[in-house]
Amino acid sequence: MKISGQFVDIHKREIYPAVISVRDGRIEKIERAVKALAVLILPGLIDSHIHIESSMVTPGAFAMAAVKHGTTGVVSDPHEIANVLGVKGVLYMISDAKKVPLKFYFGAPSCVPATPFETSGATLDHNEIERLLELPEIKYLSEMMNYPGVICNDEEVYLKLSIAKKLRKPVDGHAPGLTGDSLRKYVSAGISTDHECSTLAEAREKIDLGMKILIREGSAARNLNALKDLYRTNPDMIMLCSDDLHPEMLQIKHINKLIAGLIEEGYDKFDVIRSATVNPVTHYNLDSGLLKPGDSADFILVDNLQTMNVIETWIEGKKIFSNGKVLFKYKPGKAVNNFNCLRVTEADIRVKNKGGNIRIIETFDGELLTKGFSVKAGSMKLVESDPDNDILKIVVKDRYKDSPPAIGFIKGFGLKKGAFASSIAHDSHNIISIGTSDKDIVNAINEIVRLKGGLAVSSEGELKSLQLDIAGIMTTSSCSEVALDYENLNKLVKSCGCTMKAPFMTLSFMALLVIPDLKIGDKGLFDVKKFGLVTLFEKQTSS
Repeated sequence: MKISGQFVDIHKREIYPAVISVRDGRIEKIERAVKALAVLILPGLIDSHIHIESSMVTPGAFAMAAVKHGTTGVVSDPHEIANVLGVKGVLYMISDAKKVPLKFYFGAPSCVPATPFETSGATLDHNEIERLLELPEIKYLSEMMNYPGVICNDEEVYLKLSIAKKLRKPVDGHAPGLTGDSLRKYVSAGISTDHECSTLAEAREKIDLGMKILIREGSAARNLNALKDLYRTNPDMIMLCSDDLHPEMLQIKHINKLIAGLIEEGYDKFDVIRSATVNPVTHYNLDSGLLKPGDSADFILVDNLQTMNVIETWIEGKKIFSNGKVLFKYKPGKAVNNFNCLRVTEADIRVKNKGGNIRIIETFDGELLTKGFSVKAGSMKLVESDPDNDILKIVVKDRYKDSPPAIGFIKGFGLKKGAFASSIAHDSHNIISIGTSDKDIVNAINEIVRLKGGLAVSSEGELKSLQLDIAGIMTTSSCSEVALDYENLNKLVKSCGCTMKAPFMTLSFMALLVIPDLKIGDKGLFDVKKFGLVTLFEKQTSS
């Protein structure tokens, strides 16, 4: 089989007419030609860090959407489903991924649960981690979010790191804002990447210590604009990733459009393309092809580098996408789940006023980082939502057993009426809800209990929802179907006054106890910098 086009040679850093010969799924030879078709040929693209679960679809359904954008491989951390189902969840992802041609390179989730201060559906200790890392489908130890454990010499953390080292598998990092001696110790433990950088200074300090920086541009956290000048100074030390990509965005773009935007801005086209091809393949020891003789025939045909519209996608010498059509079939298997809690009542989420000051979470559109501040609790017997001042009640309900919900208050969502809730709540995926009234909060939470996982909106007697039947975080529906339902729910939340661009995604990260500053889990408010639980009402100090 021969493919004609303008060959984007990322090794010799030139573009020329060529004919590529493919035999038995591999590149046999690449020959310069006098002339060739106008289409550009380049290696298939790799997302260097993504949680497939955040797309709310199975690996197979994700593949059917991603190959349209020239994605041929993803470095995937199944951390989310592992928090719900443990090893069983990871094996589910591996099994489903084998049904499609896209190459999934899974990691062994290093932090399940992410902290001991929340309730998850499973625990992965070093024995389970060793079992996973020994599997050929598991290419690396996933992001080490427990950076305090690394710094403080936690025995279990170091056992996991030593297993990865013994098996010669790289270790991904997760160290937002970590600096100085603490960062040096973290890197010296063998942790080789970080995708949490939000400033150039932070990224360069980590690069100077030998870390690779995964520049994240997803549905919630977007750091490309802040970090893109690394392409001018450290192109061999960076990769592109999504981290979390919701279905409506996956429908329209993936890594291809990040590349197009960077090239359009004037960044070196070969450096940009290499960050989504050579760099991840080399770092993670992947079997994805890089358009060299003998490589797996994983490549794409695009119209031009400034738009990166994909005409064809090939994996192992087979055309799997062409001119708008996916050329393979996929059927999801039986759903798996872990959902055991009962309904809540309005009495369960009442907050009695203890006087003094009350802690408030402050969140910001497009950011995972939050801040904490305090306001006077006032003189009312019960503390309730105050939509006029954008201070709303936030509730987290353990979904694995029937313990009382945790209650706090949050600013930044702008909701004026109603409530919305989700069983996607990183990292343990308990039920989380924000609302202007206890009645609507309870209605939204109880709809998710009824569905055993999903998203719900309650407002003025109206209740709309989307069921997520796989672990309460994914569905057996297609990406296009989920994207439509998800977008409709987002629009409904925004019609209630919410000012967030991605309300449900932002809500899901309010329970992420490893991203500063103040968050809330099913056991209560959590101060990430102190790495411990704090009370809703601040302790009174004597004068």
